[in-house]
Formats: sequence, structure tokens, C-alpha cells
Amino acid sequence: MTEKIGVNDVLSTLNSTITLINYAIQQSNNKNFRDTLITSRNSLENYQWQIYLIAKDKGYYVPAAPAGAADIEQVKNAIG
Repeated sequence: MTEKIGVNDVLSTLNSTITLINYAIQQSNNKNFRDTLITSRNSLENYQWQIYLIAKDKGYYVPAAPAGAADIEQVKNAIG
């Protein structure tokens, strides 16, 4: 396995885990459990950001281009 594949696998796993934790937060009706999940999610999001920056700096991940003004306006109008 190359470093690039490993880094991208870690990013993918973190993104999936964060998504699952978000779902668990939405479904939880126990305040203590919910708070624990939120703390865990926040920690994983910080870790994901650090890995993302490494991947971006090494050229392993190329983010999407920023949305243009027309695209932003179109979304605003659609949800407005």
C-alpha cells in the first residue's frame, strides 16, 4: 500500500465515521450519551482536518474548485 492510498483510506474512514456519529447524535435521546458523541465527533473532525491538510499539501487530495458567485446565487434562490 502506498502512502497516498493509506492517507486517502484514513480520510474516507474518518468521513464515514463522522457521518455515522452525526446520525447517532440525531437519534439519541440520552443527554450524556449525546454529549459524548458530540465530543467524539468534534475530536474526529479536528483529526480529519489535520489529515486533509497533509493530503492536500502532498497532492494526494485535490479539493473541488470554489463555487462561483452565480452558483451561490442559484442555491440561495433555490432554498430561499
